[in-house]
Amino acid sequence: MSRGIYITANDKVTDHAIALVNSIRVHDLEIPIVLIPYDDNYHQVAAILKERHGVRVYEDLEFIDRLSNRLHEIFGGDFFARPNQFRKQACWFGEFDEFLYIDTDIVVFEKLIDNLNYFSEYDFLSCDYQHLGGIKNVFTPKVVEDNLFTENELKDIFNGGFWASKKGLISEQDLYDTFAECAAHPEYFDFSQKTSDQPIINYMILKRIARRFNIIRRPNGAPGNWAGSSHFVVDGDCLIDPSVDQPLQYLHWAGIRIQPGCPYWQIWEHYRYLHEPKPPETPQVIKKSSVWQQFVSKISR
Repeated sequence: MSRGIYITANDKVTDHAIALVNSIRVHDLEIPIVLIPYDDNYHQVAAILKERHGVRVYEDLEFIDRLSNRLHEIFGGDFFARPNQFRKQACWFGEFDEFLYIDTDIVVFEKLIDNLNYFSEYDFLSCDYQHLGGIKNVFTPKVVEDNLFTENELKDIFNGGFWASKKGLISEQDLYDTFAECAAHPEYFDFSQKTSDQPIINYMILKRIARRFNIIRRPNGAPGNWAGSSHFVVDGDCLIDPSVDQPLQYLHWAGIRIQPGCPYWQIWEHYRYLHEPKPPETPQVIKKSSVWQQFVSKISR
């Protein structure tokens, strides 16, 4: 039974990818990591991650192109704000029997692959508090009006930047069928904040994988993980969530530009320059929170 981590990146997010993989390797020197190219401009980041941390590029690049092109065609090429986010769905068809997917605007604070031990009972894992905000940024109230999902099912919505599952549970045809179903009912999905893959993939998981588990529901609870939450306490190179008195498993800058002055900048900077000198200090830039950030801050722990 093989396990591994998938990430997506291109050269534009090289710094983010370095920070993420540096943080993974602090806690796990052995777990294989595979890069799914976000687009054709990935060779610089792939070379750096391979040299420093043994990261491999997904083997079947032709398949990724075929998959993403077909998914784009179903909805129409201009429908999604960031259609290349769907390239991460290549995870279902890669080399690992059990896999964890992680966005590059994340750093981790533990050996996260150990969470895949929950697969003795479940087939899909998430680890966030997205559901506390209701269905916003995933579905519209129409899914409730049409009884598309039960109230309990809607409690399993998740953030698309961090999830885990098993190879083969979703087939290529499942993906195409799911997109066709969603394209026939765009009124079910909340794209108001320019999310792309999150609403569609939530729909697919809720419809097709019954044995789901959100790790924050583990006994004794779990910490938050969104960088827009201001109550985390810095503890060396990690963070503590005082609401549960536990260290964070990971920190996600979802919807937040990672730059000097952003929340927990020093944490991200530490992992980005873990193995090289930091550049000279740059002036801090404090930006007003977006409407999306203000909303998520109300529901995040």
